[in-house]
Amino acid sequence: MRDDEARYEAVTSRDARFDGEFFFAVVTTGIYCRPSCPAVTPKRVNVRFFPSAAAAQAAGFRACRRCRPDAVPGSAEWNVRADLVGRAMRLIGDGVVDREGVGGLARRLGYSPRQVQRQLTAELGAGPVALARARRAHTARVLLQTTALPVTELAFAAGFASIRQFNDTIREIYAGTPSELRAAAGNGGAAARHTATTGPGAVAGPGAATGPGPASGPESGSASRSAPTGIPLRLAYRGPYAAAEIFDFLQVRAVPGVEETRGPRGGRTYRRTLRLTHGSGIAEVDEPAGPRRRRRPPAGLVCPATRGTDGGWLECRLRLTDLRDLSTAVQRLRRLFDLDADPYAVAERLGADPLLGPLVAERPGLRSPGAADPEELAVRTVLGGPPERAAALVRTYGKPLDVPDGGLSHLFPAPAELSGAEVAEPVRTLCTALADGTITLDAGTDRSAAERALAALPGVGPRTAAYLRMRALGDPDVGTAAPEADADVDADADTDAERAGRAGPGSAGPAAWRPWGAYAVHHLWRAGLLPTGVMPGPGEVPGLGETSRPGESSAPEPPPYALAARSG
Repeated sequence: MRDDEARYEAVTSRDARFDGEFFFAVVTTGIYCRPSCPAVTPKRVNVRFFPSAAAAQAAGFRACRRCRPDAVPGSAEWNVRADLVGRAMRLIGDGVVDREGVGGLARRLGYSPRQVQRQLTAELGAGPVALARARRAHTARVLLQTTALPVTELAFAAGFASIRQFNDTIREIYAGTPSELRAAAGNGGAAARHTATTGPGAVAGPGAATGPGPASGPESGSASRSAPTGIPLRLAYRGPYAAAEIFDFLQVRAVPGVEETRGPRGGRTYRRTLRLTHGSGIAEVDEPAGPRRRRRPPAGLVCPATRGTDGGWLECRLRLTDLRDLSTAVQRLRRLFDLDADPYAVAERLGADPLLGPLVAERPGLRSPGAADPEELAVRTVLGGPPERAAALVRTYGKPLDVPDGGLSHLFPAPAELSGAEVAEPVRTLCTALADGTITLDAGTDRSAAERALAALPGVGPRTAAYLRMRALGDPDVGTAAPEADADVDADADTDAERAGRAGPGSAGPAAWRPWGAYAVHHLWRAGLLPTGVMPGPGEVPGLGETSRPGESSAPEPPPYALAARSG
């Protein structure tokens, strides 16, 4: 939205499509909200608009206790943008400022700290410190309202440098003390059942539960799932969400020992190990079983809308050896499940195309899965073959869990552990480049530069590099244009006839699908109009039955929708 009047119309209609895209504050109450806040709409003269929650907090407004604006899905704009601000926002979300400070963020971006501060403040109304502070405050609220951790341990786990800083921030943003926030959740007993009363150092390993025993009650999930333990979270998304398709995607390519999927289709739980900055962990995410009654849970990363076209959430549990990794783990899961996508914008663009329109209508909310660990995905993709081939690598080089948990037994090996002479090519060359920093695949890397570097490695090639750009780097604008379009070539310079010729009869062409080409590829895969697992070459969208160029792998991993095809 480009003007305040249009934003006010969204607030008046309580339009959840714009949650996370902007925030509004009411000067008479000193509170800021999400656009879909159910409270009485304030008068226009009393409303101010902000591009980020951090900007509203910096202006002196506190978070609304009714709509919890700090818990909205992230803006899809940061996944699309390749400029300094977009890259910085992805890195801040990954916890770089907490771990490395503003100087570390600036070094990763290749700019000076002053330039980063100036550009973020100009566009978002807040600098990197304020944006990271808002992220820490939200993490602290989640821990306060879902765990029984002592406040002292909780503050440092959320990333605060001191107890005083923690207390001051909570009072300023939530207009209450930490104890008041915990009491307001009304779930002190539930918190004790769900999570540990001891600190992170007491957890023996990522396979150990953080809770003293099984949880009970309505939050425990379906009877077909094991009783959940760990920190309970609800990972919010906007709009429709094609959950069955994304769980199919993950199940068919799960690497034994690192990932597993339990339960029948429609009630599955995806589980995997995580290699994190301060330790390791196990994540569990439940497949939504169907609509639920409308209610606002006591805490977590939650969208208050009912499951369906207005948004919803995925139930998640995290067990971590070090709670300082909580925000990073959540962000990685959000990328894996593509929870910050804007399905409304995708449907508006792709739905207008004669070829894709019926596919979008048939499968609303189809997502483009990312990666929980970009380096892991790169190794698996270049290694090729079925998941069992990567599992053999895991058994040989991966770090075993202290205590195996079901089918989870190892962490996927880091690149440095796979760069020895005994590792076969081309995996060794890739891991050497990742380990020495020649190629970086973090959240804020220059996607075009990374794609070119990957494509230049032996055994990779442009199609595999494009696949990694789409999944490992989370770029939604992949698969519809030549790599040169990122630099000097104007994608709109082609004629309509040329675009239509490349896309096939009846289609407006790949240029018209931007910036949502990745979603177009997934729709084409799902419909069988593009061979499953095949990334289209530069400037083309292959038709049915067309294969990739000789000498280059057409499917870097198992066909992503093979399981769905077998099950009908």
